[in-house]
Amino acid sequence: MHHLFDGRRRINGMRIEFDRDTCIGMFQCTAEWDAFERDEDDGKADLADSEETEEDIFVREVPDGEELDAKFAARSCPVDAIVVYDDDGEQIIP
Repeated sequence: MHHLFDGRRRINGMRIEFDRDTCIGMFQCTAEWDAFERDEDDGKADLADSEETEEDIFVREVPDGEELDAKFAARSCPVDAIVVYDDDGEQIIP
């Protein structure tokens, strides 16, 4: 099993990675999962409770019971700025 260390804790379950630089502010993700929030000032989405692991790359664990919402958020992004990884660290979306 692959483990991502995000600076504070190990992420063992499903995780989501958001490339904020790629985001074009369509905000479709915010309608699918409440972990994504509108930043009207920047015209981009923000991923709540995430860690910036590289410049403009934000990562967080997907809580139990929210996996489907996270997947829908990733699928809704028109520029594939959201990537979902399963428990084994394999990319499943896109």
